[in-house]
Amino acid sequence: MKLTEQTKKLIALSLEEDIGSGDVTTRLIVGNNSIGTAEIISKDAGVICGVELAKYICRIADRKIKFIPLVKDGNKVSANHKIAKLKGSYGSLLTLERTLLNFLQRMSGIATETSKYVQKLTGTKTLLLDTRKTAPGHRQLDKYAVKTGGGTNHRIGLFDMILIKENHITAAGSITHAVQLAERSKPKHMKIEVETSNLEEVKEVLNCKIDVIMLDNIDYRTIKKAVRMINGKCKVEASGGINIKNIRKAALSGVDYISVGSITHSTKALDLAMYIQLTKTK
Repeated sequence: MKLTEQTKKLIALSLEEDIGSGDVTTRLIVGNNSIGTAEIISKDAGVICGVELAKYICRIADRKIKFIPLVKDGNKVSANHKIAKLKGSYGSLLTLERTLLNFLQRMSGIATETSKYVQKLTGTKTLLLDTRKTAPGHRQLDKYAVKTGGGTNHRIGLFDMILIKENHITAAGSITHAVQLAERSKPKHMKIEVETSNLEEVKEVLNCKIDVIMLDNIDYRTIKKAVRMINGKCKVEASGGINIKNIRKAALSGVDYISVGSITHSTKALDLAMYIQLTKTK
């Protein structure tokens, strides 16, 4: 995992948010002279994500802490599996524990949930897409976790793809005019996707030069009709109202992509724990 400057700033902000002027409880009770060891344990089965990030957090918090990963990002683990070992200042281990686990738990939770959805798509051509429904500031990490779980990233933000949605169409007056306005001066490499909500809109957009048609909040039968209508002229994405229970049925309609916001905005964090032991006092 390559840590961007944005992610490094997020980590620094997170440590500052938690530690502030100092870990007063640890400073008063533990001091700076005790050495400890720690183990990070998965209390649930899941897909681990964020190992290198956790190592970086240790380095930023206290360069003398030794972080030994026991798994890699993308590894599936069972309950009670050891994720990493740490050794260093007992006080430093206590101080960085919550920030480190917060990142690891969220990223592993997203990777785990993504993996469950991807398994439902086995044997189909459909790819699982994420959305922009991510935690503020965590976009890159959330999307990395989706990829770790076997998913595919949709656009990163508003800047790297043209996605014409209902409000854009309202402003332009029609799908056709909205696409024409986008085509007029868009970067050559940039793809255009158009959101549709019924077969009439699908019919209209097929007369435009685009790359992807989104079928938004459309029932299963209509999705199947739309896929037949599109007939491979462009890629098809289904979105809205799709969950772990019905995603396979949606995929069997023949769509190329299914986007699911809940894998990033509503995922339960993977339950991880960090157990710290005092080994000696200097």
